Amino acid sequence: MDAIVMLKDDHKEVRLLFRAMEKGELDVVPDICAALTTHAHLEEQVFYPAVRAEVEDSDSEILEALEEHHVATRLIEELEGMDPGDEAYQAKATVLMENVLHHVKEEETELFPLVREALGRKRLQEIGAEMAAARDRLFRPVTPLD
Repeated sequence: MDAIVMLKDDHKEVRLLFRAMEKGELDVVPDICAALTTHAHLEEQVFYPAVRAEVEDSDSEILEALEEHHVATRLIEELEGMDPGDEAYQAKATVLMENVLHHVKEEETELFPLVREALGRKRLQEIGAEMAAARDRLFRPVTPLD
């Protein structure tokens, strides 16, 4: 699968979870945190390094994206350490949502078109395969030692 298509699919998934959260379904917040953690890992370990190495003038956008990930990661860590009944839980989840939606908009309107033009379909499919393999490694079941 094309790396950008894969990342946009992740964006769609998290938007759906955010909609449920906005309707008061705070039980989806752990799912949001898990989805964002995996997504950020794939971008940081596979997608962004390839883009920085192969796409001219992408450094500033990638550095900004990494800082946005840093903010989201801190919010996720805080949410994971909170009780959903905490008075600040929903507010913190909302700030995470706003931060992520801003990040997604920038990626989809600025970074992805630049990357698609520079790398082309074949290279994006290669990066997508690397990302799929990385995702599989993250979710590989752990088998006990005999």
